[in-house]
Amino acid sequence: MEAKKISIIVPVFNEINTLEKILEKIENASMQSLEKEIILVDDASTDGSRELLQGMENKYKVDYHPKNQGKGAAIRTALAHVSGDIVIIQDADLEYDPDDYEELIKLIIEDKADVVYGSRLSGGKPSRSFKFTHYVGNKVLTFITNLLYDATLTDMETCYKAFKANVITNIQLKSNRFEFEPEITAKILKKKYRLYETSISYYGRDYNEGKKITWKDGITALTTLIKYRIVD
Repeated sequence: MEAKKISIIVPVFNEINTLEKILEKIENASMQSLEKEIILVDDASTDGSRELLQGMENKYKVDYHPKNQGKGAAIRTALAHVSGDIVIIQDADLEYDPDDYEELIKLIIEDKADVVYGSRLSGGKPSRSFKFTHYVGNKVLTFITNLLYDATLTDMETCYKAFKANVITNIQLKSNRFEFEPEITAKILKKKYRLYETSISYYGRDYNEGKKITWKDGITALTTLIKYRIVD
């Protein structure tokens, strides 16, 4: 695949402590000489993130939600601004390392993959120990994904997902919150796109450090997987 530009989507909600640092890391990440386009969507932050982004509008593409809608809604908003050939999703915290971008996009550039997931659980890269409940929850959801969609994923819930731009922009996404992850996975697998995984680093944080996903999101993910096995 001949790619000239990569679009990096960054949903933001109350990440004032990490926002500038993650943007610095994105800017410094090696991209095989691809032009970078950074698209940020503030999901009605109340901690100063919104005001910080307002001062960056001359440097990045920035959009704002008038009220909090969730990660999935922020990604949908960002997709309307994409002009790159490859799209990567990047959380605004420091759990995921942009130094892994090259591995994520390599198979897409070589036209061996349409989509690449960065797995935190396939080994080979540094990974902060998961809470046991999070680990089990992720394993259960990934197992159910594989069972329902005849796949062999190790980490369905990973944030790091890279796409050919025409793949993700042509999928009709409906999820507003964290159920984006099972929805996009279900639709990619049903459409038989070439989906690969590669190992990534993971520096997970705890709830007292700002982690937002909870067990309730796990229940929603499960119902989402089942829903999209039946409907489009």
